[in-house]
Amino acid sequence: MIQVLSGVWALLLGIVFIMLGNGMHFTLIGLRGGIEGFSAAELAIVTSGYFVGFLSGARLTPLLIRRVGHVRVFAALGSLMSAGLISFPLLAEPWAWTVLRLLVGFCMSGIYVTAESWLNNAATNETRGKVLSAYMIAQTLGIIGAQGLLTLGDAATAALFIGASVLVSLSLTPILLSVTPVPAAEVARPMALRDLFSGSPLGTVGIFLLGNVYATQSGMGAVFGTQIGLTASQVALFVAMLFAGALVMQYPIGWLSDRLDRRKLIFGAACLGAASCALGWITGGGLWLLMVSAFFAGGVTTPLYALFLAYTNDALSAEEMPAASGGLVFTFGLGAIAGPLVTGWTMEWLGPFAFWLVLGGTFGAIALYALYRMTQRSTVPVDETESYLGVLPTASPVAVEAAGAWAAEQAEAEREDDNQA
Repeated sequence: MIQVLSGVWALLLGIVFIMLGNGMHFTLIGLRGGIEGFSAAELAIVTSGYFVGFLSGARLTPLLIRRVGHVRVFAALGSLMSAGLISFPLLAEPWAWTVLRLLVGFCMSGIYVTAESWLNNAATNETRGKVLSAYMIAQTLGIIGAQGLLTLGDAATAALFIGASVLVSLSLTPILLSVTPVPAAEVARPMALRDLFSGSPLGTVGIFLLGNVYATQSGMGAVFGTQIGLTASQVALFVAMLFAGALVMQYPIGWLSDRLDRRKLIFGAACLGAASCALGWITGGGLWLLMVSAFFAGGVTTPLYALFLAYTNDALSAEEMPAASGGLVFTFGLGAIAGPLVTGWTMEWLGPFAFWLVLGGTFGAIALYALYRMTQRSTVPVDETESYLGVLPTASPVAVEAAGAWAAEQAEAEREDDNQA
C-alpha cells in the first residue's frame, strides 16, 4: 500500500487541504447565516446554488482541460475558489452568497475532475482500487478535520473564511509542484435518463432521492444546529458525526454488498437511516442522542451511494457503464439541488426539526421503492454481480467511471479464479 501511495501522495495531500477548506465553508454558511439573520428558506437557496455549480462544473471541466490542460485548469479553479471563500464575509447578502456558492461549487467539481483524472492516470489496473479507496478516505478525513478547525475561531468574524481560503490556496502547492500533466480528461456523455431508468429503475430513483439526503445533511445540517440553539462547537461536532458515520460504516456495508441481494441491503440501510431520523425527531434537542442520530443517518448515506452505483452496474453491460456513470452523477446532482430547497421551506413552515422529518421521509421513500422493486425483477445471483467499491457522493464522473471499470475487472477476475478452482 505504501508503494502505491508513494506516487500519488501529493495529490492526496492536496485533496485533504481542499476538503479542509471546503468542509469549513459548508458549516460556516449555516453558522454565519444564522448570525446574519438569514431564514432557513434563504439558506436553502444558497445551499442549492453550490450543487447547481457542481453539476455545471462536472459537465464543462473536461472541455476546459482539453483546451488548456490539467495544470492551468486546476490552478485557475483553485484560485477562483479561494477568492470566492474569502468574499463571503464581505458580501453578507443571500443573493450574493448564492452566486458565490455557485462559483465555489463549479470550482470544486472541476477540481475533482482534474484531480481524479490525474489519480486514474497514475494508477494501474492492479492498484486502482487501493488508490481510489485512499482518495475517498482522504476526502472524508478532510471534511471531518474541517469541523475541528471551526472551533479555533469565531464565525461572526472573517477569520474562519480567511482560514478556509488559505487552506485551498495551500492545496495547490504540493499538486502543482509534483504532478506531471496527463492527457486530457475523457468523460463519456451521460446516458439519457429514460435509458438509465429503463436499465435500472431502482438505481435511478434511489440515487435521485439520495441526492436529496446528502445535500440536506451537508448543506442544511449546520442550519438545523444553529436554529435549535447549539453552540458553534456543537454544530461542528454534529456535522462531523454525519461524516464520521460514513467512514465507519462503509466497510461493513461494502462487505455485505458482495454477499447479499443488494436490494435487500439498500432496503435495510434506508430503514436504518429512517429510524435514525426518527430518533433525531423525538430527541427534542438532547445533544448526545442528536449525535447518535447524525452518526447513523450520515453513516448509511455514503454507502448507499456506492450501493446504487454497484447495483446499476449489475444491470448493465460493460460498454454501457461509462455513460451510465455520468447519468447517475447527473441524476444525483438534480436531487442535490432539490433537497435543500424542500428542506428549507419545510423548516420555515414547521420549524427546525422538520430537518429530520424530510430526511426520514426520503429514507423511507428509498426503502419502500427498494421493497417494490424486489417484486418486479428477479434477484441477480451474487456470483454474477460486480465488486463493491466505496465511492463518495462528491466524486466526479471520472472517479465513478474508474470505480465501475475496476469493479467489473475485479468481479471478472474472481469469477475466473472460481472457474479454475
